[in-house]
Amino acid sequence: MANGTLAVRDLSVSYGRAVRALRGVSLDVPAGSVTAVLGANGAGKTTLLRAISGTLPFHRGSVDTGTVRLGDRSLVGLHPATVVAAGVVQVPEGRRVFGRLSVEENLRAGALGAPGRGAAAKAHERVLELFPVLAERARQRAGLLSGGEQQMLAIGRALMACPSVLLLDEPTLGLAPLMAERIAQTVREINLQGTAILLIEQNAALALELSSSAHVLEVGAVTLHGPSAELAASDEVRRRYLGVGGEDEDGGPGDPAPPSLERWAG
Repeated sequence: MANGTLAVRDLSVSYGRAVRALRGVSLDVPAGSVTAVLGANGAGKTTLLRAISGTLPFHRGSVDTGTVRLGDRSLVGLHPATVVAAGVVQVPEGRRVFGRLSVEENLRAGALGAPGRGAAAKAHERVLELFPVLAERARQRAGLLSGGEQQMLAIGRALMACPSVLLLDEPTLGLAPLMAERIAQTVREINLQGTAILLIEQNAALALELSSSAHVLEVGAVTLHGPSAELAASDEVRRRYLGVGGEDEDGGPGDPAPPSLERWAG
């Protein structure tokens, strides 16, 4: 398993010959960190994860220009299984567990990307510590789990490959508030255990709470990035993504974005 920063530089992606989905996107996910990506539907967030994980060709997409590296290793053009072996694993939006297989069989499928039997055994212990309900449901068909339990299984299956970077695409989407908070707590724990995370999350407030840095993606380009705490305090982000008005308590204009936030100068 590779270690180091996941670095995306000047990444442009298109679908077919007509649709440019990403335009010159750059971001870093330092080892052991959580980086969030905010943006409306259609901004290119899922495309970014597909480009990193090597799954773009399955969706008729391709990387036109730019690089994706984990440490000193390039990931562009690699088969998804090779990307997993390199240490980057994606949990897609919508959970997508193997519904006809048991919980345990789903976890074993994830272990195919582990660097060895010993690592897989340790990963299995880790997953069941994080998600005790999966031990209770080990023989149950995954398709019969609740939505929250399926999300736990999807994350657990990804962890079976012992990733150094976990790509999470909308992990709390469609979940009840209490279950969403449980998933959020687990994301924190996974990160505290040393796994870096690139997080796409429709709940912008939660994404900024979980992450140390964040990028705002609009129409395929990064338009604003900086420390998550400062993005959360930015009037622009509060108005557009957090549902907070852009005026102060006296009815005047809100404070401008902190100077450490950077705008994309495409």
